[in-house]
Amino acid sequence: MRGSSIDDELRRTHSVLIMSNSDPGDIEIPSSIPILPLRNSVLFPGSIIPIDVGRRKSVRLVEDAISQERPVIGILTQKDARTEDPGVDDMYKVGCAARILKVIKLAKDNFSVILQGVARIEIKELEGTEPFIAAKVVTIPDDEQSDVELDALVMNLKDIAKRVVKLMPELPKEAGALVDSVTEPGHLADLITSNLELEVAEKQQILETIDLKTRMRLVLTFLSRQLEVLKVRERINTQVQEEMGRNQREYVLRQQLKAIRDELGELDEGVNDLDEFAEKIEEAKLPEEADKAARKQLDRLKHMQASSAEYTVTRTYLEWLVDMPWNKSTEDKIELDEVRRVLDADHYDLDKVKKRIIEYMAVRKLKADKKGPILCLAGPPGVGKTSLGRSIAKAIGRKFVRISLGGVRDEAEIRGHRRTYVGSMPGRIIQGIKKAGTNNPVFVLDEIDKLGHDFRGDPASALLEVLDPEQNSSFSDHYLEVPFDLSKVMFIATANLLDGIPWALRDRLEIIDLSGYTRLDKQQISRRFLIPKQLEDHGLTDELLQISDEAVLSVIDSHTREAGVRNLEREIGSLTRGVAVKIAEGIIEKEAILTAEDVSKYLGAPKHVSEVAERVGEPGVCTGLAWTAVGGEILFIEATTMPGKGKLTLTGQLGDVMKESVMAALSFIRSRASQLGLEAGNFIENMDLHVHVPAGAVPKDGPSAGVTMYTALVSLFLGIPVRPDVAMTGEISLRGNVMPVGGVKEKLLAAHRAGIKRVILPERNLKDLIDLPDEIKSEMEIFGAKRMDDVLHLALSTVPDGLEPLREDIGDGKLALAPKVEEGSSPTADA
Repeated sequence: MRGSSIDDELRRTHSVLIMSNSDPGDIEIPSSIPILPLRNSVLFPGSIIPIDVGRRKSVRLVEDAISQERPVIGILTQKDARTEDPGVDDMYKVGCAARILKVIKLAKDNFSVILQGVARIEIKELEGTEPFIAAKVVTIPDDEQSDVELDALVMNLKDIAKRVVKLMPELPKEAGALVDSVTEPGHLADLITSNLELEVAEKQQILETIDLKTRMRLVLTFLSRQLEVLKVRERINTQVQEEMGRNQREYVLRQQLKAIRDELGELDEGVNDLDEFAEKIEEAKLPEEADKAARKQLDRLKHMQASSAEYTVTRTYLEWLVDMPWNKSTEDKIELDEVRRVLDADHYDLDKVKKRIIEYMAVRKLKADKKGPILCLAGPPGVGKTSLGRSIAKAIGRKFVRISLGGVRDEAEIRGHRRTYVGSMPGRIIQGIKKAGTNNPVFVLDEIDKLGHDFRGDPASALLEVLDPEQNSSFSDHYLEVPFDLSKVMFIATANLLDGIPWALRDRLEIIDLSGYTRLDKQQISRRFLIPKQLEDHGLTDELLQISDEAVLSVIDSHTREAGVRNLEREIGSLTRGVAVKIAEGIIEKEAILTAEDVSKYLGAPKHVSEVAERVGEPGVCTGLAWTAVGGEILFIEATTMPGKGKLTLTGQLGDVMKESVMAALSFIRSRASQLGLEAGNFIENMDLHVHVPAGAVPKDGPSAGVTMYTALVSLFLGIPVRPDVAMTGEISLRGNVMPVGGVKEKLLAAHRAGIKRVILPERNLKDLIDLPDEIKSEMEIFGAKRMDDVLHLALSTVPDGLEPLREDIGDGKLALAPKVEEGSSPTADA
């Protein structure tokens, strides 16, 4: 059999199958009959279906059958419809005996045959395959039984079948009456199954089910499933029709409302609204490209229905265009004395930043169209980087905008989303400009070193255009799609670590380093800013609470150890809260004066004590200086020996560079063993050496501890303790030179906080001390060492005899402010 797969599918799913009035028992079924394979369909007893016959064997079978009187053939369904020449094994064993009612010749070797199912049959034996398949079969009659359960199943089937007929308009109205007219249970089950939209395998399952009750339950299951599908379809159709009806109704009503308003001479509110947009476009004085885009979108808006989704999207875009401050600027305060006064009133110290702002305002006074600077304030947490941006805006009379970039990983956060996306909006730069309402605010990009990146893009790359003075005059946001001038904006970025900023972005920033505060700086900041703020926050006044300078210094020394003042503010807040409780309880009725002795009552035992005194006084212990992201720190090097075979052990989570510094120091000691008074060549062969750097849980790395490692090892081998008030930093070379390092100011601040009195630096780092506060210069001896022998002279309590004499230019240890620097030398950064 051959025919169109589309026709087969239509017959399988949509044909209305007719039941024969003939009694199947009147037709005699021979024991041996020809077999016609059927694709994509199952024939049931009592059903009448048309099929197309075109395969060679099928054509021969039909030609042979029509030559007989009242021919009967077997119809078996193929397991796989793609098989062109099926055998007995390619067909199901149970099928249906059929009577050929009519044959129409469509073309040569192509017939249209109308079949009527007669009874179930099962193949027992194959008789032949040529010229067509013939087999011995047995008839499978339905059981002649009747009981209450069977009657109930018949009633359920008829009830659900009639409900299904009502939900299927493609079925004729007579279908319901046909269902009612069937009285035999098996006949009813076959009729319903032949009209259900089931898979071939499911229909075959029903055909092979002989037990009537089992067959009817199976048909009832499939019929109930069909009913639920039709109910859902009906519900969906109803919803769609209701929605279409509502939209049509709304359209008609709007047209009627428009006609009524026209008759009354009233203007439409929507028209008024769009007219307001036209006025806003005129008032905004947009640049040419933005004006063209706004008018184009306004024209589109006038031809849209207000209820459409695109209307809302276009209207929102138009609102962004007309609300942007294209030509709105604030007037700068160019009185330099006033700017300087405001900056000094809000922040103590920070002279570098204040100087840069004064320079910019001076240039603005001379050249009004000067582009805004792009600064980056880099320093440890708590030194006032973010709050400084607000003070700058206040000082020069501009609006202030701040966005935090910490953790931002999506490029669209900077450049915006394209309007094709649902819920799209401009990036945070354009949002900030709109919020400020002017095109020249002070714009703080907080935590720029903590930008991330992933599959959604790299926001740091998107900032390249924003922070480039040569490009940001035509910054294009993906949402606006028209350029906006950012050249008048004063961008101020803040960062703790410059290493996290890509080089291309870092190159566009004017870096201003903010170091930590000294002890007296923190005292002044507390007196001027922190204490008054905490008193106001806790409802206290100067008349109720006075905090002495000694108490403030006690908090600074014993309860905080930081480069900034954030923890200091918290501790002062704890003091004021403690006093506030006693005042509220009536324990303190008059003015309270907090002294250094009172601090521990409110803050508890000191959190920080000087570690210098505990770790000196014995050979092999030396104090170094380290730089971290939160400021400088002191670093202790401990070395010890034990009997062994020359093994070197390094602990304290040391990085590769720091381990190499230990090896370089040890190699230099071995090369100069005789000058140091050690046994040349084999002084370490009979001992194991262990170098430890507390605290062990903190990772450490960098070359700047090389000098400290060398001094600690020499102290250990010679049995000479290092002076308790000395700290040092510097990289060592195998020739004994002291190489320059980075972070000098932060390291000296840390040494000052720890009570160190003498610091040894590489000589080539002395030029970095220009900005060092006078307080530190007056309270510490700072030496510039060129060779390692200089370090040993200055650090050891007893100087070995074999060392080179101390250089005369070092003198008595006082710092020379203009040290000689070798020509061609340049400082290197501490890793």
